[in-house]
Amino acid sequence: MLIPPFLKPGDTVVILAPASPFPYDDLANAFHTLRHDWQLLVREGAHLQSSAGAFAGTDEQRLDDLQKAINDPSVRAIFAARGGYGSYRLIEQLDFSPLVTQPKWLVGFSDITILLSHVQRLGVASLHAIMPRQFRLDAVAEDIETLRQWLFGETVSPYTVAADKLNRVGIGQGVLTGGNLSLVMHTLGTSSEVDWAGKLLFIEDLDETVFSLDRSMIQLRRAGKLADLAGLLVGTFSDMRDNTTMPYGKNANELIAEAVAAYTYPVAFGMPVGHEGRNLALPVGLPGTLTVGSEGSALSFG
Repeated sequence: MLIPPFLKPGDTVVILAPASPFPYDDLANAFHTLRHDWQLLVREGAHLQSSAGAFAGTDEQRLDDLQKAINDPSVRAIFAARGGYGSYRLIEQLDFSPLVTQPKWLVGFSDITILLSHVQRLGVASLHAIMPRQFRLDAVAEDIETLRQWLFGETVSPYTVAADKLNRVGIGQGVLTGGNLSLVMHTLGTSSEVDWAGKLLFIEDLDETVFSLDRSMIQLRRAGKLADLAGLLVGTFSDMRDNTTMPYGKNANELIAEAVAAYTYPVAFGMPVGHEGRNLALPVGLPGTLTVGSEGSALSFG
């Protein structure tokens, strides 16, 4: 796995918007943090402030910003300003070959999962992490700090969470992969699909139905994607919707536990990844160790 060079003060980074639009003022906190606290040279995608219906500019505009950032050898990291939807529409048209010859950090989560999965398939590490638009929110200091630690090559302490009754104890070691479950599902059978065998899979999602989650987990099981994991890390499944006239009767975590009940690898619920609560930076494509015990779970690195 190619690990991009770690950042240092004075390096150039780019913030761009490959998915949904947003108020430009939402980036004020991120600009201050990156420029003044981290002492980086921050450039903006030419179409960062654009809007075209549900997207932050047309497909051509968003593609142009992302491709130029990938091509530019002076850029050391690319931050997706936010998720939403739109990155999947660009994936087939992007040329990632400059990223392979001159690796740089790609940062984001949610809709950006498709980009992280694709570059992992190409052998380049990336960061599943908080995005610039979220720097303005409350209680995200730890999320931001873990992102900084990974980008600047500092030691990252293990991530720990309390025990959950649905956990399966054990120790698993492997390369981290995954992200937003809906986007991960749409990598199957494509050039962005990652081989999960022997890997630590982490999943999270937002605003889906209980029935769709059940279908997704069954499809993953039927496709053999869940059988040979080194471990499963389950983050938050926020704003899940049930059928009001025909309630399912199980929540997201119960459905996930049911889908992997036949296997023996460790499973940890409540991990700090997702759209609410802690969303700590995870190095996609790099190794970790998941330890699940009776007192809680821990993810360590290296």
